[in-house]
Amino acid sequence: MPYISVGKENSSDIQMYYKDWGSGQPVVFSHGWPLSADAWEDQMFYLASRGYRCIAHDRRGHGRSTQTWGGNDLDTYADDLAKLCEALDLKNAIHVGHSTGGGEVARYVGRHDTKRVAKAVLVGAIPPLMLKTPANPNGTAIEVFDQLRASVLKDRSQFWKDLSLPFYSYNRPGAKVSEGVRESFWLQSMMCGFPGSYFCIKAFSETDQHEDLKKFDVPTLIVHGDDDQIVPIGAAAMQSSKIVKNAELKIYKGAPHGLATTHKNQLNEDLLAFIKA
Repeated sequence: MPYISVGKENSSDIQMYYKDWGSGQPVVFSHGWPLSADAWEDQMFYLASRGYRCIAHDRRGHGRSTQTWGGNDLDTYADDLAKLCEALDLKNAIHVGHSTGGGEVARYVGRHDTKRVAKAVLVGAIPPLMLKTPANPNGTAIEVFDQLRASVLKDRSQFWKDLSLPFYSYNRPGAKVSEGVRESFWLQSMMCGFPGSYFCIKAFSETDQHEDLKKFDVPTLIVHGDDDQIVPIGAAAMQSSKIVKNAELKIYKGAPHGLATTHKNQLNEDLLAFIKA
């Protein structure tokens, strides 16, 4: 399996796993917490089949990458992404980030600019700030994130099973539930190490990314479901779309946080149209 080294911890290499499908203009995918590159396979297969090189990595602590104790923060995630792009010499790339991965893409732009970036897509993404503060009254209370941490500590495996329901809006009346999707979510989540599962909560909830978004100077598509129960649209896409210059906002009616799975055909077509535009 392909890996690159993104640093060291306790004298051992930190190995980051990635998958690299197809050829053509690169499309780089950053996944959400606590998942892995596998969460993007529907989009990767669709675009790779249409002449694009699709690359997705497992963030440190997640999936098949090294389960580090340190570096579970957006600065390090963005730097790891930069190292991947440099190692593969990716230029003119479209960067697509979901949830925490959207924060990773935004911090990558904030720290490493857009010299290798052609376009950006934020899907159900965490920026500009999830946490409720006096300056961010539409955010989510700290107690909610404290409860996430408590649930990870209490029974991580059961918590992932429970979380899969609101993640895909399978808890809504009349929802058509896929147990296969729920099991895939649980499997990917259990591959995330305990440190990544726990420490990443602070990273995705408390990182202010207003300044990152102001540095976007490439065409940007922002996609969000209006039934997102994980990253509520009001404090996320509705705000990001006002900060990113000339951003295009697409709201998927009734779509959940995991819309890359539940609304994959719609997202695939929108991604292709945006890339080609």
